[in-house]
Amino acid sequence: MAAPNLKAPTTINGKTAVVALSSTSETSLLSNASSSGKALRVTSLFVSNVDGTNNAAITVKYYNAASGGTGYALANTLTVPADSTVVILTREQSVWLEENRSLRVTASAANDLNVVCSYEEVS
Repeated sequence: MAAPNLKAPTTINGKTAVVALSSTSETSLLSNASSSGKALRVTSLFVSNVDGTNNAAITVKYYNAASGGTGYALANTLTVPADSTVVILTREQSVWLEENRSLRVTASAANDLNVVCSYEEVS
């Protein structure tokens, strides 16, 4: 595992990950493999409720292992009102995913929530 030098990176690419939560099972949103040689800076995280009638809740967890392990909540059963969007993270409160780290999301209701995550891939 060799994390990149953040003082003098060679490449910074802007990327976006999206997921429509079709179940109430925990779902991988973004993962940084243990040997990627990259750091991922999450610069924004939006959760939209596409149900026009019912509220739904979102849980977002940061994991110290790309494939699971112990999760630490960034948002825990946060209510997303019907037909609205909640901002979880912005550039001002960004989160770094070092190698072997991941973000996973869980919805309280299937087919109600969409998650959009913008991030920078630094190497």
